[in-house]
Amino acid sequence: MIDTIATRAVDQNEKVLTDLAKKIWENPETAFNEVKACEWTAEVLRNAGFEVETGYVGMPTAIRAVWGKGHPVIGFLGEYDALPGLSQKVSTEKEPVTPGAAGQGCGHNLLGVACLGAALGMKAELEATGKEGTVVFYGCPAEEVLTGKAFMARGGAFTELDAAFSWHGSTNNHVTLGTMTGLNSAIFHFNGITAHAGGDPHNGRSALDAVELTSVGANYLREHVTSDVRIHYVIKEGGTAPNIVPDKASVWYYVRALSREAVEDTYRRLVKVAEGAAHMTETELEVEYLGGCYNTLNPVMLTNLTHDVMEEVERPHWTEEELAFAKILNEKSQQYEKVKASGALEDGPLDTKVSPVLNENGYGSTDVGDVQHIVPCVQVMTATCNLAAPGHSWQITACAGMSIGMKGMLYGAKVMAATAMKLVDDPKLVDEAKEEFKKQMNGRTYKCPVTEEIVVPAPVQ
Repeated sequence: MIDTIATRAVDQNEKVLTDLAKKIWENPETAFNEVKACEWTAEVLRNAGFEVETGYVGMPTAIRAVWGKGHPVIGFLGEYDALPGLSQKVSTEKEPVTPGAAGQGCGHNLLGVACLGAALGMKAELEATGKEGTVVFYGCPAEEVLTGKAFMARGGAFTELDAAFSWHGSTNNHVTLGTMTGLNSAIFHFNGITAHAGGDPHNGRSALDAVELTSVGANYLREHVTSDVRIHYVIKEGGTAPNIVPDKASVWYYVRALSREAVEDTYRRLVKVAEGAAHMTETELEVEYLGGCYNTLNPVMLTNLTHDVMEEVERPHWTEEELAFAKILNEKSQQYEKVKASGALEDGPLDTKVSPVLNENGYGSTDVGDVQHIVPCVQVMTATCNLAAPGHSWQITACAGMSIGMKGMLYGAKVMAATAMKLVDDPKLVDEAKEEFKKQMNGRTYKCPVTEEIVVPAPVQ
């Protein structure tokens, strides 16, 4: 069992870490609006002796905090944004704190704090032993809209690192070599001519028709893209009344794929579909490109090393109350029968083991992929909720505000801190990770998908 200065430091800071996670949970802030979370996180870092910069690279709620000197330079990628509409009490019933308000339905109140805990752990061991190394904590806004780290990368973040760690809560304890999709996001705005739909429809040019024709063209496009591509959309604006030809309409699209190249190619073709719809309807098209993110690029050696550490760090011990809470949540989940049939619940309602290294692709997206195309970066997943919890759900919000989430968070912090110290103790591991990264990139370089004309959103006052 791994028991080091770094892992003990996480335990010694337990109250500071759990208090911070609880405060962020009680004050959920959505993407780019994480003002309180940024302030409170920066305060803990300053109190711990870090040199802290808020408003980093022109992003009001971004943080860069540094301690130490020399190499290796190890980064920890914190997040803290909440999701709209997922307010929830610590309860086994769906019961919002404030109906319609935001909530930590992805557990990001734990995410930033786990990485903060890892940074404190690594600092404590470097300080106690006099070993050389630099700890860098990044507070990364707006993961839920998938552009926060890309904005940071556009400003030059992450290039200083030798390696990086990210963490996320999950239903189980694992690391993966599988790929999550990259993404492009854009809103197509159509402008037409209004008219009376009954009296003189021939004088109208319907923006809504253009939106619907874009949908038709996108659906035909689906047949002619690779099987990893996902295209999905919502209509944001479609007119005011049936008897008025809509002169304004807009539709918001995501394009996902397992490689950045496939994302960009499919997006290019989708723009042509929208341009064609504008021609057919004699409307004008404005493309509002919102940015995007890269697919993940998981480092093999670092992932396997982290997995080995996960098995050696003591995992959470669940109380009878926690197990009972999770059991009720599982039984209320729409995924319960599927998860039960898989055998995942045979050992109990909460995960107690470490899964083998996974190698399955996932079709969600994360801006951690951008960092993984700049430096070797591994993402750690530890159990912070019941095994049958659906993603982005009230069940995750409930667990993230209580001891189940907090225990998984502290375990994740210890895993990252202990693995980081292995890189400090054996510089050859860092060299190996860099060489592997070079081979994975195969001559490619990171090209930020958030273009220069896209402005960082300001926090809503």
